[in-house]
Amino acid sequence: MTGQEVVFLIVGVVVLGAAVRCVTTRELVHAALWLVVALGGLAVQYLLLTAEFVAWVQVLIYLGSVVVLLLFGLMLTRAPIGPSPDADSGNRPVALAVSLGSAAALVVLVVDAFRTARIELDPPHGESGQIGESLFREWVLPFEALSVLLLAALVGAIVVSRTRRRDGGER
Repeated sequence: MTGQEVVFLIVGVVVLGAAVRCVTTRELVHAALWLVVALGGLAVQYLLLTAEFVAWVQVLIYLGSVVVLLLFGLMLTRAPIGPSPDADSGNRPVALAVSLGSAAALVVLVVDAFRTARIELDPPHGESGQIGESLFREWVLPFEALSVLLLAALVGAIVVSRTRRRDGGER
């Protein structure tokens, strides 16, 4: 194993741990911060795979926009900062079984598909010209739909946070 592969595995374990903590914590703000760690680790993995453009898009779009929007939404809706027992639906065993089954199926499919393949990382694979062309030809509609969805979520959070008192005045 090369040093790059060792770092890739270590970062992968950190991302997996952060993702598990993100979905198992009972505090919403902590879940958002664990999401930051997981998404940041993915950006590091893109850098290790010499996909610099994708890594910076990961940092700018997901860490810079989505997580900030999520935190603003939590703050604007006055979500509880401490532990939230009502944030747990009680379906943890079912969710664990489904996630383990999905992970096992994904591992089996990927191992079967790429059993003998070896990817050489000498030339850069994340060139911005090819990715930009793909984004603006085939993926422009989902990209714009996501931006409208995020904007609607922010507007919804503002509307929910600005409730009126019974006497007609705003809080």
